[in-house]
Amino acid sequence: MNKFMLNETSYHGAGAISAIPEEIKNRGFKKAFVATDPDLIKFGVSAKVTDLLDKEGIPYTVYSDIKANPTIENVQHGVNAFKESGADCIVAIGGGSSMDTAKAIGIIITNPEFADVRSLEGVALTKNPCTPIIAVPTTAGTAAEVTINYVITDVEKKRKFVCVDAHDIPVVAVVDPDMMSSMPKGLTAATGMDALTHAIEGYITKGAWELSDMFHLKAIEVISRSLRDAVNNTKEGREGMALGQYIAGMGFSNVGLGVDHSMAHTLSAYYDMPHGKACATLLPAVMEYNAEYTGEKYREIARAMGVKGVDDMSPEQYRKAAVDAVAQLAEDVGIKTSLKGVVKEEDLHQLAVDAYADACRPGNPRETSVEDIEAIYRSLM
Repeated sequence: MNKFMLNETSYHGAGAISAIPEEIKNRGFKKAFVATDPDLIKFGVSAKVTDLLDKEGIPYTVYSDIKANPTIENVQHGVNAFKESGADCIVAIGGGSSMDTAKAIGIIITNPEFADVRSLEGVALTKNPCTPIIAVPTTAGTAAEVTINYVITDVEKKRKFVCVDAHDIPVVAVVDPDMMSSMPKGLTAATGMDALTHAIEGYITKGAWELSDMFHLKAIEVISRSLRDAVNNTKEGREGMALGQYIAGMGFSNVGLGVDHSMAHTLSAYYDMPHGKACATLLPAVMEYNAEYTGEKYREIARAMGVKGVDDMSPEQYRKAAVDAVAQLAEDVGIKTSLKGVVKEEDLHQLAVDAYADACRPGNPRETSVEDIEAIYRSLM
């Protein structure tokens, strides 16, 4: 038996944020807790939503103590701020950091026995749905607005931990490409490659099946044709990436990921490397590592990425074509697939140990080991 979970409601397209006040009112919410990050406030992105709330007379409290890789402390402060606010719903505006923080806050508010944030790691047996979340992504990558996952950084232990909880999925997702138009090129590239990693890992993960394959292949197609244009900030590129990353999220949230994400989480925890950049840096090497354990799926990845003549290729040829297409896309959008100058030799073994322990690793199509993971890291140094 397979289970599939999605938002109750989602809105897509330019101007979609106009639906937020009506959703708040129709659901009977009285006050919003707006979770966003300081840069989005500074550059007026969050105001696109809060101005709508002001216009409709909907009260709210803004919480912006959120870092790029949100920490246990960010969550704890957020829980206290929510309790003091008197709010009854959360509007999360931002990338994965804002939405992940909102999910952890919302879960703890309705499941106070999990007040120790570390207790949420893995599959937490919470009993109650989290405080209702309306998620408004400002990056085209994480798809946190449609997933049951969130990631928190344990600064003290230098690690990221993945939380998987069906109770944390936002009730409403508002995917408005206009909210993403202010992303700089580097962030657009990194988050876009994160979305491609979601689609590819979700497609080849052990839990994949026919329904999830449909989402992932379409996501690969849309992302591969849209990301270059999105980096150049075209309307069509932004719209394509907003949709493609969401479709990828619809799939991987329900079937899991693989060792690329395990290794990326560890890089971010050790070196504060942006998650999307870490995923993209690793992706070609991890795809090569997994290639012989994916049946004919790399042929379909290559096809979805626009490679011609795949039906006439041998397995070795279409697997190489898929990896090459991903590497070329990364290069075209300015992502270097190298860890030279990033990973320290003295950290290498522990990085591999921590990546092996990550919750995403068991979904990898190839059974792996600490030694294998260490070798992949080393190959990129």
